[in-house]
Amino acid sequence: MLVTLIPLFDETLTVKAYSLFSQKKNMLLNPSLLGTGQRDGAGTIAGLEVIESMGIDTISSDKDVFVSINNISIFTDINEQCKDAPHGQIVLLMDRSIKPEEMYVNRIRELKADGYKLAIRKLNVADFEPYRSVLSLVDYVLLDHKKIDISKAKIYFSKVYPNVKLCAVNVETTNIFEELKKEGGYTLYEGEFYRVPVTKGETEVAPLKVNYIELLNVVNDVDFDLTKAADVIGRDTALVIELLRMVNRMAVNSEITSIRHAAAMLGQRELKKWINTAVTNQLCADKPNEVTRVSLLRAKFAENLAASFDLAGQASELFLMGLFSVLDIILDMKMEDALKKVKVSKQIEKALIDRTGEFAEVLSFMIAYESASWGEIDRIMLLKEMDADVVYAAYCGALTWYRDLFTA
Repeated sequence: MLVTLIPLFDETLTVKAYSLFSQKKNMLLNPSLLGTGQRDGAGTIAGLEVIESMGIDTISSDKDVFVSINNISIFTDINEQCKDAPHGQIVLLMDRSIKPEEMYVNRIRELKADGYKLAIRKLNVADFEPYRSVLSLVDYVLLDHKKIDISKAKIYFSKVYPNVKLCAVNVETTNIFEELKKEGGYTLYEGEFYRVPVTKGETEVAPLKVNYIELLNVVNDVDFDLTKAADVIGRDTALVIELLRMVNRMAVNSEITSIRHAAAMLGQRELKKWINTAVTNQLCADKPNEVTRVSLLRAKFAENLAASFDLAGQASELFLMGLFSVLDIILDMKMEDALKKVKVSKQIEKALIDRTGEFAEVLSFMIAYESASWGEIDRIMLLKEMDADVVYAAYCGALTWYRDLFTA
């Protein structure tokens, strides 16, 4: 099985929900399954299976999680597949295979009575009237903004279905996001717009970020000076607090006498790992939280994938590549200029700037994976003879690591 999460934002770029996309079989190895519904988890709802096995807190602590169902899986025992997760946090996402017919409408009513939220996608304007019996029961409608006149749609929905939240999908750029937001009508937005790299920008780093860049350069030297790192940490109250919290968790009965003492107790290896993640979090403070999440998840996912790409000996370098893969967004400048501010290897530079070299394969794989481009993932896995279970474990391991990073 393969699984990934795609965020849905509100107008303030706060993540309000995640769509959980999954694939149970490699379709290139199992072409007979194409078009059978197997991809959507017919019979067993793969998304609920993932939530139950991982725990909903690993996926999303307090946000709704959209899980796709179809005309077959809607009639399965969903309560049995969703024993532990709170029903009110699960949004069952339907498509047009579920018709506005009595048997489906009755089942939708049952699910709503069980506490689940409901959503529908892939409706055309011509479907709105025929789907009245379904639309009157759903909480969300996902619309392709390219195919919908939102000025008319928001009038229609506000009059006929005032409680339904409209979600714009396939929002590709920040300019489109801003235009849609200005026009109004949508509650949530989904697409690549929040992580689209800049093509031009300033070459100077914002003053508040200079200290963080210096710290990254200190710890990413081949043999960095631990005391120098401690001194740079001392310039930032937030980092000092986080460092002391971490050390206190490790040594409850120890009395910390200085920042250098705290750094020494953590040790060079752990200090380097903590700084790379903590500093990235601080660098992203003026960005959507999802940018931090993407950066850290890519870092751990890349590290976990190292062996699958025959790069096990370079796992720590892959971690850094994943971490810096959105550095252009973080620093508001072209990637080439952003990487001049930090010390990275030539391999990382080639991957992030030119998309060449061995590391570029890992980066391309991760970007396709987080977009649920299963066809491309199937192709790469087939060529590299990668085990789907290993990839699934690598991604789930990254999610668990991220959860523990901020809840410990």
